[in-house]
Amino acid sequence: MLMAKKGVVMYLAHDDQTLSDHLYGVARLGRSHAGKVRMADHGEILGLLHDFGKYSDSFQNYIRSALGLLNPDIDEAYVDSAHLKGKIDHSTAGAQFFWRKLNDGNPLERILAQVISLCLVSHHSGLIDCLNTDIQGITDAFERRINKSDEKSCFSEVVAKADVLMRIREILDGDGLVNPFEATLKAIFEKLPEKKQDSIVFHFQLGLLVRFLFSCLIDADRQDTVDSEKKQSAQLRQNGCYLPWDVLIDRLENHLTGFEIPKSGVNRIRADVSTHCLSASERQPGLFSLTVPTGGGKTLASLRFALHHAKRERFDRIVYVIPFTSIIDQNASVVRGILEVGEEDCGKVVLEHHSNIGAEKQSWKEKLLCENWDAPVVYTTMVQFLETFFGGGTRGARRMHQLANSVVIFDEIQTLPIRCVHMFCNAVNFLTEICGSSVVLCTATQPLLGKVDPLKGALNLSDKNEIMPNVQQLFDGLKRVSVQDVRKPSGWSEEEIASMALDEVAISDSCLVVVNMKRSAINLVNLVKQTSDVACFHLSTGMCPAHRKKILAKIREQLASKNPIPVLCVSTQLIEAGVDIDFGSVIRYAAGLDSIAQAAGRCNRHGERAQGRVFVVNLSDENIDCLKDIAIGKEKSDRVMNDFKDNPERFGKDLIGPVALDWYYQNYFFGRKADMDYPVAGKDLGRTDTLLNLLSSNSLAVAEFQRVNKRSPAIFLRQSFMTAGRLFKSIDAPTQSVIVQYGVEGKSLVADLCGSFDVEKQFGLLKTAQQFSVNLFPHEFKKLEEQGAVFPVQAETEIFYLDRKYYSDQFGISMEPVNEEEFLHA
Repeated sequence: MLMAKKGVVMYLAHDDQTLSDHLYGVARLGRSHAGKVRMADHGEILGLLHDFGKYSDSFQNYIRSALGLLNPDIDEAYVDSAHLKGKIDHSTAGAQFFWRKLNDGNPLERILAQVISLCLVSHHSGLIDCLNTDIQGITDAFERRINKSDEKSCFSEVVAKADVLMRIREILDGDGLVNPFEATLKAIFEKLPEKKQDSIVFHFQLGLLVRFLFSCLIDADRQDTVDSEKKQSAQLRQNGCYLPWDVLIDRLENHLTGFEIPKSGVNRIRADVSTHCLSASERQPGLFSLTVPTGGGKTLASLRFALHHAKRERFDRIVYVIPFTSIIDQNASVVRGILEVGEEDCGKVVLEHHSNIGAEKQSWKEKLLCENWDAPVVYTTMVQFLETFFGGGTRGARRMHQLANSVVIFDEIQTLPIRCVHMFCNAVNFLTEICGSSVVLCTATQPLLGKVDPLKGALNLSDKNEIMPNVQQLFDGLKRVSVQDVRKPSGWSEEEIASMALDEVAISDSCLVVVNMKRSAINLVNLVKQTSDVACFHLSTGMCPAHRKKILAKIREQLASKNPIPVLCVSTQLIEAGVDIDFGSVIRYAAGLDSIAQAAGRCNRHGERAQGRVFVVNLSDENIDCLKDIAIGKEKSDRVMNDFKDNPERFGKDLIGPVALDWYYQNYFFGRKADMDYPVAGKDLGRTDTLLNLLSSNSLAVAEFQRVNKRSPAIFLRQSFMTAGRLFKSIDAPTQSVIVQYGVEGKSLVADLCGSFDVEKQFGLLKTAQQFSVNLFPHEFKKLEEQGAVFPVQAETEIFYLDRKYYSDQFGISMEPVNEEEFLHA
C-alpha cells in the first residue's frame, strides 16, 4: 500500500484518490440525493459500502500495478492489471456486510437488507436479477451472489481493514434506516387498490424504490469519480445551484405582459388557459391534467404553472417529457428565449436531452459528457423517461433521482406507447406519492389512464385533477376546422392524393399532408415535383433536428409572407404533436383519431380564417402492418368515423371533439388490454411473460422455482431487473444515434469531434451534436455499417458519424449513397 508519512496505510480507489475520500465523497452526494425521499441515511450508507471490497489486497495490488506504483521486476505484489481489469469483485463485500447485519432481524429489516444489498452488488452492471433464467432453469441469482465465498469476496479481510466502519456503525445503530423505510412502505401500501403485500402494484412500487436508491448511488459514484480524476470537470456542473425561481418567474411574467390584452377569439382563450394554470399552481402537489385543444397555448401556460408551483413547493427542477425531438427543438427554443436573457445564462437554465450519443459502457470522458439533468428546466423525450425507469444498465437509471421533488410535465401524453401503460402509471404514482413531485398530463386528446385495470396500475385521475374547469366549452371555443371524412372503399392512389394536395394549395394557399410512413412521404414529394413547381417541403425523423429546424423556418417564412407564396409540406407524424405551424388545409392519411385531431391542430391554428379544411383519406394498398400502434389506431378510428356518419348528433357534430375521442379511446384502450403489460415473446425469454410481471411479483419465475426446488425463494424481492431491462430495449427496438454532416456546421462539428481531446471542448461539442444526430434502428445501422458508411469519432468510443454521401439535403439519411447531382449541389 502507499504509506503516509506517519505510517498510516493509504488505500487507493482511483489514480489520485484515496478510497476513504471516495467513499465519503459518494456518501455525501448519495445522502443528498436520497434525502429527497426522506431516506438520507440509506443514500449515505450506500456510498460508504459500495466499494468496500477495494480494501482487499487483491484490488490494491491491481490498482497500484495499473498505476505503475509497483515494479514488475522487484515487487512481489505486482500483478498483470490488464488481464485482471473488471475481474476483481469489489462490490459484494459491502453488500454482504449490510446483509449480515440486518437479514437476521424482523421481516422489515430483512426486506431492507435485500434492497440495500441489491443496489450495492449492482452498481457496475445495472440492477441484477433477483430470480433469473439460465441454462439451469430459474435460479435465485441474488442469494447466490450474496452468499459468495469469503475467498472470492474478501469479506473478512476488508472488514478488518476498512477505515469507514465507525460511520457505518453509527448509521446502523441509529433509527434513520428502518423507520423511514417502514414509513415509505406504509405510504406505498396505503395507496394500493387492494391491500395485499403480494399484489402486483406493491411489488412494482417496491422495485421502483430500489431503482431510486440505485440511482442515488450511481450518480454519486460517477460524479465523484469523474470530478476526482479530472478536476476541470467539476467546473462544468451546476450541482443544483440555479437561478432562483423568482427570477425565472419575473422573466416569464414580463414576457406575458408584452402581449396585448385579448378581447376575443383564440388569443382570449389562450389567456384564459394561462390564468387557470396560474391559479392551479397554488394547489397541493400531486397529479394534474391539462386538457386543451391544439393551439390553446399549452406551452407557456404549463410553464407558468410549473414555475409558480416550483417556487411554492421549493422544487428542484421542471422536467418536460416530450414525444418527439421536433417538439423539443421548438419548445425549448421558445422557453430559452424567455428564461435565458443574457450571455451568462446561456445553457444554464434550459437543458435539452434527447439523444443517446455514446454507448452504455462509457469511458471516463463519456461519463462526464452524459447528461444527468442538472438544470432547472429540462426537456427530454418519452423514450429517455422510460429508459430512466425501466431500461437496463446504469446510464438511464442514473437520472431517476432528479425527478423527485420536481414538476414533471408530459406534453402530448396521448403518444404514450400502449405496451407501457401500466408501467407508466405505476411510475407516475411513484413520483407523486413517494417522491413528492407534481405531474401534469398535457394534451388535446387525453387518454383514459385513470380507467385501466387498477390492480396492474392506473392513475388516480378524475375531474378534480383537471386544471381547466370546462373542457367541452374550451373545445367549442377553439373549434377552427371542419374535418371531412373522404375515405373511399377502394382507397386513394398516391397520384390522386398529390393532385388533391395541389388543389388545396390553390384554394387555401397552403396545405400539409401527414403520412404514416417515411417511404410514403418521399413518394408523394417526388410525385408533386414531377407535376408542379409549387414549393414542396419534406419532414421526417430521417432528418437531424438542425435540418428540420431549417425546413420549418423556411415554411414559416413563406406562410407569414404578406404576399402569399403557395406552400405544400409532406410530413410524417412528427409534425402532429406540438409543432407551432399554421396551414390553410390539412390532408391526413387514415390513422388513430388522436393523430387525426393532432394533425387538425396544424390547420387554421390561430383562427385567422373563417374555417380550416381537414380531410381524412385512406391510401390504397398501404401496408402498415409493421406499425402495430398505427394499424390498430386506424382500425379503431374507422369504427368511430363510421359511427359518426350514422349519428353525428351523438358526438356533438364534432368528429375530433371530447365525446368522439373518449369513444375512440374506449375502443382503442380496452381492445388492447393484453398489450398494456408489455408482453414478452417466448423466443426472447424462453416463456411468454410480461415486463410488468418481471418487475413486480414475477409469478411465473416463482412458480417455476417452486416446482424445481420444492420451496419458495427465501427472498422478498423476486424481480428480474436485468432481464427486464434487456427485454425493454430489444422489444422497444433500441436506436443507435449517429451524427450527420448536415451543412457547414455539421461537417465542422464532425471534424472537431474527431480531432478534439480536450474534455471541456468535447462536452460542448456533444451538446451541439444532439442537433446533428439521427436515431437509427439496429437493421438500419447495420446496413450502413456494412457499406462502410459509419465511423467512430475517435478510437475506443461508441460515438459515430455518418459518411456525407449517405445524407440527403432533401430527405435526410439514405440507406444508399445520395445521387451525385444532389450531393454536388448540397
